[in-house]
Amino acid sequence: MKKEWIKKALELKGNPPCSFRFVNREYFIITYRTDIKKLKEVVPEPLEVKEPIVKYEFIRMPDSYGLGDYTESGQVIPVVYKGKKGNFVHSMYLNADTAITIGREMWGFPKRYAEPFLGVDKETLIGKLTYGSICVAIGTMGYKYETLNLKLETLYEPNFLLKHIPDVDGKPKICQLVKYHLEDIILKGAWSGPAALELHQHAVASVAKLPVLEVLSAVHFIADLTLGPGVVVYDYLK
Repeated sequence: MKKEWIKKALELKGNPPCSFRFVNREYFIITYRTDIKKLKEVVPEPLEVKEPIVKYEFIRMPDSYGLGDYTESGQVIPVVYKGKKGNFVHSMYLNADTAITIGREMWGFPKRYAEPFLGVDKETLIGKLTYGSICVAIGTMGYKYETLNLKLETLYEPNFLLKHIPDVDGKPKICQLVKYHLEDIILKGAWSGPAALELHQHAVASVAKLPVLEVLSAVHFIADLTLGPGVVVYDYLK
């Protein structure tokens, strides 16, 4: 009886697929140096931070199976887990309710509603993140300034999320470190160029808590890929 009710509940909720395909997914990623003390404060164990590096991302997803057309922006932190390189997803802001709901419930993506933008103004690639009426992040890069030989293996590195869901009384019900991979990647083009990044203080959209001390590099690329299912690698409540 219990298993039947669980199955019924999933059907009533609209059980989504465990993976999603993205076509012509466009990335603009600015890598910058930050305060390593502040960086370590936001990365959960057993993940390790080796360098004071953050990747600020603007992502256009014009053709997402089951999710539609939307844009995303946020911060990803290079980490090490059990001696292997990976990335911890620290913050994500996007303009799609369905993607927010599914991403948070299934994988534990730290998604919040905002208005990101990625586009081209004359010879400049521009990324913006507006939260409410306030612009909290602006990134720019010379558009297709230089063709880049991007190594596909870096895109297959594991990604980590902190999935935290409270119980009805506010106490922790789920607190897990989740790992996922991008799969079936078809790279369609990659470019680099001179770049700049500004992060502005905001009480709620706190991207500036990891301040920009120096812009190190930038990359712009387009790819087809699949977001694979997640797997729990560490349970903080056990």
